[in-house]
Amino acid sequence: MSGVPYRPWSFETKVHEGAEATVSRGEWLGKPAMLKLRKPKGYRNPDLDNRLTKSRMAVEARALSRLQKRNFPSPSLFYVDHQDSLIIISEIEGLPLFEVMANGNLGEDALSRVGGIIRRLHENGVSHGDLTTHNIMIDPSGEIFLIDFGLAKISPELENLGQDLQVLNECLTASHSEYPGAIEKVVSGYISFSTSVPDVPDSGDVTLRFDEIRNRVRYLG
Repeated sequence: MSGVPYRPWSFETKVHEGAEATVSRGEWLGKPAMLKLRKPKGYRNPDLDNRLTKSRMAVEARALSRLQKRNFPSPSLFYVDHQDSLIIISEIEGLPLFEVMANGNLGEDALSRVGGIIRRLHENGVSHGDLTTHNIMIDPSGEIFLIDFGLAKISPELENLGQDLQVLNECLTASHSEYPGAIEKVVSGYISFSTSVPDVPDSGDVTLRFDEIRNRVRYLG
């Protein structure tokens, strides 16, 4: 990644090597930043893979740009290169919720506030798509941020919104069983922090769909 030919970008270290992308830490025009380089899928037709990669990058960039304009707590978009399948965003300081919960340092109202942030995301017309405790950050001041919008959707359907809660529910159940009732606190915050926004499903409809998805999963499981 140190060889990426963009003079404003200064590489420091690779932080993640995943199936979807490689993520590196560095600086962009002197600001702490993260560079995400999407990787080609060898099992897919190259033309199809290229189209899907560019489509997902475009949606991710649009989602981040929309949220940035509305002062949502997510990374700022610095640079996008569709040709080389890379995106550069601001670095969010702090720890992922996964680590905070594992260390036993979770604040009493943190999960309720997580629910409020998710509702705020949805009211901005975006679903996350991969809402695990690794993609929820808590900074040193206790503010909550959402990161990694690679599977986001703009103007999502009700099912997508309910699925966001279900993905988090599955993560909390599988990885944080020492916190019983965690998803109920998230849902409570989701409802409590909701407002009425045109063309966005009501929070009650979303949580009802979440319950339907959860029961569907239990039945199939």
